[in-house]
Order: sequence, then C-alpha cells, then structure tokens
Amino acid sequence: MSDTNIIASAAATVAAVTDFLPLEGTDYVEFYVGNAKQAAHFYKTAFGFQSLAYAGPETGVKEKASYVLRQNELTFVFTTPIKNCPEIEAHLALHGDGVRMLALRVQDAADAWEQTTRRGGKSYMKPLKMEDAQGAVIMSGIHTYGDTIHLFIERKNYSGVFLPGYQKWESAYNPLPAGLLYVDHCVGNVGWNQMNKWVRFYEGVMGFRNILSFDDTDISTEYSALMSKVMSNGNGFVKFPINEPAEGKKKSQVEEYLEFYKGEGVQHVALATHNIIETVSILRSRGVEFLKIPASYYDSVLERVGAIDEDLLPLKELGILIDRDEEGYLLQIFSKPVEDRPTLFFEIIQRKGAKSFGKGNFKALFEALEREQEARGNL
Repeated sequence: MSDTNIIASAAATVAAVTDFLPLEGTDYVEFYVGNAKQAAHFYKTAFGFQSLAYAGPETGVKEKASYVLRQNELTFVFTTPIKNCPEIEAHLALHGDGVRMLALRVQDAADAWEQTTRRGGKSYMKPLKMEDAQGAVIMSGIHTYGDTIHLFIERKNYSGVFLPGYQKWESAYNPLPAGLLYVDHCVGNVGWNQMNKWVRFYEGVMGFRNILSFDDTDISTEYSALMSKVMSNGNGFVKFPINEPAEGKKKSQVEEYLEFYKGEGVQHVALATHNIIETVSILRSRGVEFLKIPASYYDSVLERVGAIDEDLLPLKELGILIDRDEEGYLLQIFSKPVEDRPTLFFEIIQRKGAKSFGKGNFKALFEALEREQEARGNL
C-alpha cells in the first residue's frame, strides 16, 4: 500500500471512530398539512412524485392519515389529523402547513438516540420497534429548533413498502417524474441571536461541523440582511444551513418567515437534479412558480463564473442562477412559497462539482425575495 493510501485509510478509520452518529442520508421529510389527500395530489401533479404508501382509518390508524410519495431517493410524507390528534392539530393551528419531521437513516436507531440524548439532546421518542410480516423498523427521535424533529430510522431488517402500519398505495393517476433525485440540504430559520446556539447543538449533540459561514456582509441588500452557517455531518450526506436575521433597514425574509410561521422551522428543502433545465421546465409547465431574476443578472454572470457546459439562453429564460467555487459550479433556482403563508419553499439545485451554496447569487436572490415581500406588504 502506498503512503497516500495508508494516510487515506488512517483518516477514514479516524473519521469512523470519531463520527458517533453515522448518518446514511435523509430517509424522508414529513409535512404536517391541513389536507393530506389534496397535498399529495399537488406534489404528484406539480413535482412528479409517485404514490408509494398510505396509513389511515382503512389501515387501523384512526387519528390521522398519511400519504407517502417517492421520486428516486426522495421521499415525502404528508400527514393530516382526522380525530383526537392534538399534536398535529396544535402544530397546524400555530404554524400552518410545514415540515415537522426530518427523518435520518441510521444503522442503529437505539444507539443514535443514546448518543444524542447523552450529549444533551431532548428526547422526542425513545427507541421504538415496529414490526409486520415484512420485518422490523426501529425508530427514535430528538427535538431540534422550533417544533422540528429529527427522527432516526433503522430499516436494515425491513423489506416492506415504507414502514409497518402502511400499505402500498395503488393509484391510477401517476404523472411522469420531474427528475428530482434526493435532498441536497435543508435550511432552518431561527430567531434573533439563536444561530450560534443551534450551531453548538449540531456540533455537540449530533457531531456535525460548521463547513461554511456567511455574515450580513455576504447576505445583504439595501434593505435587509441575514446570517447563516452550514452544518454538515461527518460523511457530508446531511447538511443543515441555519439562518438568523440581521439588522437592516426593513424586514428580512427570515423575519417574515418567523412572523408568519410563528416560530423557528424549516425554511426550504433543496432538491437535487442531474438536469436542472429539464426539471425546471417540467415544474413550470405544471404550475410551480419560481422567483423572477432580472435579465441584467445574465449580462455579466459568465464573466464572474467562467465557462459552463449549458447554453446561457435557456438558463436566462427559466431564471436559473449560476455560481462557482474551487470545486466546480452549480445551477440553482428557488420557488415561491408553496402555501399562502410566506413560509416553506423549495430550491432546485444541480451541482457540477461545486460543494458550496451559491454565495455569488445571494444579492440577486435576496432582491428577488424582497420584491415578493413588497408585493405581499411585508418588506
């Protein structure tokens, strides 16, 4: 073995030892919504998800109904209360529709719970074993910012469609997929002076590290500003940027979110694609609305980012942003909020080597967001 391989092997061994919470990626994202049947139809129609599984009164679950959708490695769950379901009812009354569960796949859910609660994590669910004819799933969970929950899902001994208690959801209506692949990252908005608190939480409780930081000189316009730190787990499979407001002349997008969500929570989920032009074209044709970027952005963008593989014209027509780091470049676009409250939205991202988050696009993006805020009367 060469010296280089020996060093790489040793580094991998150290990483394995020090990563007390090895994560295999995002297992699923669960949304609490007012009408799960209609929400599932929207995400099938607009985003190209396919029917996967269902749990509700017909499967013996009387208090709620859950519809599970999948597209490639991306799984969304939409859950609504039916009767005597105070946890979900309270969440909806306060926040409206939004992300409740960020479920993370692990090899050992009991150990994940033990490791995180021992380090100060507040328990949401002690390790729970669920079984049916297809095997067993072990689930546990802890609280994070606001009312958001991290679930740990161990499914290595399960071959069922989703989780015990769910049945396969057969549907004659299955629009074609839109090329969405997996969760690239998930962004949380927290309150004033709370970002560093949650950075310490992810570092101490979950073993994450801060891989990027942006202050109000990086993320600001004439009117508003925010600060952000990107937290990543040991293998880089799970990334959670955390935003907090910063002082500005007017209300920032984070302040608007906190006001209308009535607390801290998930601001947006970034969905990866291998062909952003094709994916965004499909989404737009199905009614997904995206932020509008001024045509002037494209006058000088190639001078900033250099040569790219794509033709600039379709990127300009669709409003797709471009940025570059030392690893390569990325293409990204942001939807408008997908609910009437200006809270949750989605990012579509294609990475061509870049590992960053589009710092060069912040000004154009935030000005676009401010135009939307102004139209709503919230700037």
